[in-house]
Amino acid sequence: MATSLLVGPGGGGSLGGEASLLCAAIAAAAAVAVAWCAARAVEWGLLRPRRLARALRAQGLRGTPYRPLAGDEPLAARLAREARSRPPLPLGCHDVVPRAMPLFHRAMEEHGKTSMTWYGPVPRVTISDPELARQVLSNKFGHFEKVGFGQLGRLLHYGLSTHEGEKWARHRRIVTPAFHLDKLKRMLPAFASCCADLVGRWEGMASGGGGESCEVDVWPEMQRLTGDVISRAAFGSSYLEGRRIFQLQEEQVQLAMLVAGKLHIPGYMMLPTRINRRMKRIAWEIEGILGGMIAKREAALRAGGEATAGDDLLGLMLESNMEQSSSGGPGMSTDDIIGECKLFYFAGMETTSVLLTWTMVVLCMHPEWQHRAREEVLRVFPGDGAAPDYDGLSRLKIVTMVLYEVLRLYTPVSAVRRRTYKPMELGGVRYPAGVMLVLPFLCIHHDRDVWGEDADEFRPERFAEGIARAASGPGGGGHPAALFAFGGGPRTCIGQSFALLEAKMGLAMILRSFELELSPSYSHAPFPLPLLRPEHGAQVKLTKRKLP
Repeated sequence: MATSLLVGPGGGGSLGGEASLLCAAIAAAAAVAVAWCAARAVEWGLLRPRRLARALRAQGLRGTPYRPLAGDEPLAARLAREARSRPPLPLGCHDVVPRAMPLFHRAMEEHGKTSMTWYGPVPRVTISDPELARQVLSNKFGHFEKVGFGQLGRLLHYGLSTHEGEKWARHRRIVTPAFHLDKLKRMLPAFASCCADLVGRWEGMASGGGGESCEVDVWPEMQRLTGDVISRAAFGSSYLEGRRIFQLQEEQVQLAMLVAGKLHIPGYMMLPTRINRRMKRIAWEIEGILGGMIAKREAALRAGGEATAGDDLLGLMLESNMEQSSSGGPGMSTDDIIGECKLFYFAGMETTSVLLTWTMVVLCMHPEWQHRAREEVLRVFPGDGAAPDYDGLSRLKIVTMVLYEVLRLYTPVSAVRRRTYKPMELGGVRYPAGVMLVLPFLCIHHDRDVWGEDADEFRPERFAEGIARAASGPGGGGHPAALFAFGGGPRTCIGQSFALLEAKMGLAMILRSFELELSPSYSHAPFPLPLLRPEHGAQVKLTKRKLP
């Protein structure tokens, strides 16, 4: 009777059996899923790295051993801490590679210039031969894909520098007209106005101290100058109106440096950590500000036509985008335009401010070149201190040589990365798919085999006959086009002319107005954060000059 009550007349026993079978099936499926995930994890973190390492070492490559799962990231962090804890470099010393790139410097010293390190479970191979680096950057057959930073990269910017394939080609086609020389010439008054504001403020600081000189940390000053320039030239607004974006971008870069060493962990940026949440809030705020600016300009363009486009980069880009769309081709979405604007802010402000800062520091260390550059500026732009024009800036040969030499010694972007997505032969080595290639520009720029025994010395005269003949190795032949200050190949920085014109304008107006001297409080400590910045600031004494 008890049994019949439990089973029941409707076949409850069979229902219980079906439930048991369902539970068993679910448990089996879960076990299979766990086993599959475990197998994938073992393949990703152990088997594949060892397989790739064997393939590379069999061809003679040497490097650090693989340490699951972090690779060389703990070692890189330790070496960076040790480099920053050492005393600053002596004034006039430009041998910055051991301090700025300690992991790659040590790996190349111990294992050769083409050496292997590990980014998590991914093998990294340094390509330090200029010709091989050019081949990678040219990417004629599409065998090398750009390595981004995933979600972190998008939080910082997501413009031309991060796109691939057809999307990159379309964006490049739309953005390029904004950087044509005739358009840049029309931006020079904005450059000059920003530089005049800076010089005037510095003159007021010098006079306010009761004398003719003052001490200034030129690093934040150059950030402010280039931020002002990118606001006026790119967006038609003043620095004060764009100040919030600069503040947010600077905070975003600092936060990005804190998490950069953890990106090899899958899904790390998805974790709701305090830093990740803050970075997402910053990105939303920046994109909201830019979205508002773009919406207003697009509305003005639709209402007033081409007359309202203006001479700034945003107006020119929107005009080009509308022309592309009206001709039936695919244009850029609002989100795409926001990404390009974020790249304008990031690349346009950070890289040029780094270049100008190091140029002022180096000219303080080498007063003979400061004197020669100033003499040239005064010869080309004599008179009442009127703003330099394009023709005059083009005649500043010594200033140009100085800027190129500073770009060589203090390359803002120390290295770029590419990945093989299919087997590819390069320099006699066949790289399997999934290998990261690192092009250490800063190391190449300090290589004695490329630039000669004086590679770590400040010698602007090496660029007297142009970039192609600047590098002269021990045999005298050297390497043509061994300067990678603006990258290379089809992805060469689209803003190269913009940056050089801005730097020439700023340096010319500063040299015309001030004598420069390093402050006793200055510590020569270059460090990538992520661009090669002065870690403790760049304190310079400015002494007013009398205009002729």
